[in-house]
Amino acid sequence: MFRSTATLSAAALCALLAAAPAQAADGAAVYNANCAMCHVPGLANAPKMGDKAAWAPRVATGRDAMLASAIKGKGAMPPKAGNPKLSDEEIGAALDHMLAAVK
Repeated sequence: MFRSTATLSAAALCALLAAAPAQAADGAAVYNANCAMCHVPGLANAPKMGDKAAWAPRVATGRDAMLASAIKGKGAMPPKAGNPKLSDEEIGAALDHMLAAVK
């Protein structure tokens, strides 16, 4: 039976993509595109990026509680920073990016 090169190439590409590990979310990119607009200037009492004093009470609640708040929304912060297309992993990556700035 004859198979075209295009068919073999497409099949090989599909197999390769299926076997490739999922790429981790880029927390800095997610932060810059979705979170920075409020967390840089501190809009609506959002803790500013890198402000250890503002983040301290939030950090004390633990990462899981902060992640739940970011996913579900809290106060003036809408769920998933107002971008429902973001995955929970992407929100977590953005949170980790912000937490790294207050360590």
